[in-house]
Amino acid sequence: MTDAPVQVASGVWLACTTRAAIGRSRHPADLAAAERLDSRRAAEFLAGRALLRALLDTVLPAARDAAVHADRRGRPVVAAFSRLGVSLSHDGDLVAAAAADGQAVGVDVQYPRFPPEPRMLRRCLHEHAPAVSRLSLPEQAHTLARVWAVQEACVKAQGSGLAGLPWRVPVPPDRDTGQWRGYSWLSLRDLTDAPLACAFARAPAAPPTEGTS
Repeated sequence: MTDAPVQVASGVWLACTTRAAIGRSRHPADLAAAERLDSRRAAEFLAGRALLRALLDTVLPAARDAAVHADRRGRPVVAAFSRLGVSLSHDGDLVAAAAADGQAVGVDVQYPRFPPEPRMLRRCLHEHAPAVSRLSLPEQAHTLARVWAVQEACVKAQGSGLAGLPWRVPVPPDRDTGQWRGYSWLSLRDLTDAPLACAFARAPAAPPTEGTS
């Protein structure tokens, strides 16, 4: 588990912790947005915002207290900092956040689901499914979660989410790094017990906006 932000690639920062450890954001805009959610989703939302703001305090302190809103595809955007890519993920008691200055970024954390569904193994692992299906059930579940975390991180970085059909992203289960459509991805085995992945790509140059330099 990494409570402190970790630089996982040049200009790409990530943090992952539990909701209990990070607490809840008290930013007025975050609290107002959480009021529209049910209690479970509000707790996840405020933990994610708290971790993101702690991460921004390391990456770009000026952005820590900026308003964060969702774009038309639901991806978080930091107001007045258009070149700053950010991403969030939740699963169970875990929350992960990523930030990258001048880069699109996606992060995903996944607890293994047990027992693993054979249909999901085939859908996500493609030609690797037969070999993975010969592993023990716990190993199958962990492998599927690692692959799915990478696939989700890639489509989050792309900005398409589930509409980007993440299960079609080819991810060899024995690899920790790879490329997909111009995005680099990392499967981060040493930061947390649950599979955690990050994907990123250099974003197109944008004119400076208020609050950036």
